[in-house]
Amino acid sequence: MDAGLQPKRVNGFEKWEAMKQGDHPGYRHEDADETGETSLMFAVKSQVGALAKALRIFETHNVNLQHIESRPSKQIVGDYDFFVSCDNSHGGLKEAIDDLREMSETLTILTRGPPDAPGAPTDDTVPWFPRKISELDRFANQILSYGSELDSDHPGFVDKVYRARRKEFADIAFHYKHGTPIPRVTYTTEEIKTWGTIFKQLTTLYPTHACQEFNHVFPLLVDNCGFREDNIPQLQDISNFLKDCTGFTLRPVAGLLSSRDFLAGLAFRVFHSTQYIRHSSKPLYTPEPDVCHEVLGHVPLFADPNFAQFSQEIGIASLGAPDEYIEKLATCYWFTVEFGLCRQNGELKAFGAGLLSSFGELQYCLSDKPEVRSFDPPQTGIQKYPITEYQPVYYVADSFQSAQEKMRAFASTIPRKFGVRYNPYTQSVDVLDNPTQMTRYTSDIKGEMTRLEDAMRKFSQFH
Repeated sequence: MDAGLQPKRVNGFEKWEAMKQGDHPGYRHEDADETGETSLMFAVKSQVGALAKALRIFETHNVNLQHIESRPSKQIVGDYDFFVSCDNSHGGLKEAIDDLREMSETLTILTRGPPDAPGAPTDDTVPWFPRKISELDRFANQILSYGSELDSDHPGFVDKVYRARRKEFADIAFHYKHGTPIPRVTYTTEEIKTWGTIFKQLTTLYPTHACQEFNHVFPLLVDNCGFREDNIPQLQDISNFLKDCTGFTLRPVAGLLSSRDFLAGLAFRVFHSTQYIRHSSKPLYTPEPDVCHEVLGHVPLFADPNFAQFSQEIGIASLGAPDEYIEKLATCYWFTVEFGLCRQNGELKAFGAGLLSSFGELQYCLSDKPEVRSFDPPQTGIQKYPITEYQPVYYVADSFQSAQEKMRAFASTIPRKFGVRYNPYTQSVDVLDNPTQMTRYTSDIKGEMTRLEDAMRKFSQFH
């Protein structure tokens, strides 16, 4: 799934089109959560009956609680943090929040609804984002389009067999939960033939058009994951391989996610991937991301440490960011992870998945026809682009590491009242919004620096 974008075939080539519900990849789908769910995080002093008192507030105001968690407070030593998910639909949430604010040490409102959601004052409301990798389950099925249903102009719209097949793939994604194996699929002869047509054409261009990192990893995918003309690789095999390389994993998805949700997955090094394949009548065209685009275009570079870190930086920057910055981050994603170029040994090479999965545009992007600019997030993030023709402008990164540093600098300009870091030990996001958290983080960094200094001393002694 590609940040709320879908590819469109125009004049014989593959191009990406913004979702119909909005005209930009940063579009926010406000109807994704029909229940109007709001989550609250609050801390109360450690005393008998504290939680019961808080819960009575919700009962008094007729607010239904869908989920409750408690943890030792990360902000105030000796206190407890509570996380509750509320159903807004019956009213009373605003009054409950007002009462809760009076008894809480701290209170943060997280909402997936519009800014004027009940009980969500602008000054202390943060767009909801997952704190634990398992919370990706909460929005994985809130897709914007496609899934098992197809638009009338889709090549498979009148093909009942294809539509039934797409439903099989959608059901796999809908029932998937974090931590479970991705179900293996037995692809049909027709599906494998479609894959083979694409695989054969693209692999003739990779040695000369793809970046060094892509060409370094691709043979490993052939050896370890079954990348062959006569075989469509299984997502679980690929996910296992990526996890060993960089910690990235794949997660099946039935259709297009919103930009906010898709980018949030990258923060946890999770890539939401489709598992279905395009219709066989048009093997070189797909109106939405399919397994060919995901596996041939995206997967190889997720095995590269620098590219994986760059992708995660975009995801982390999106957590709790205002909508206008989600739009800018999604545009940066477009011009890098989807349509990015890099300069290697004085030559331009492609690393964007939209290029590496499109035979025509992979040739065009390295010709002298398009304009080429240096990747600069503040400017790249506001760049407009056409959706019915090849890109007139491509952005070039000097390296994945330099692009990562630029993304970090850009992320520091996002107006958030807190910082975030990914904790790989717990696969969770730590919110840095108080001295206790920051002191703990500083201690972690000092510990890592001590180990690095020790390693450098030993290296200098024996070399």
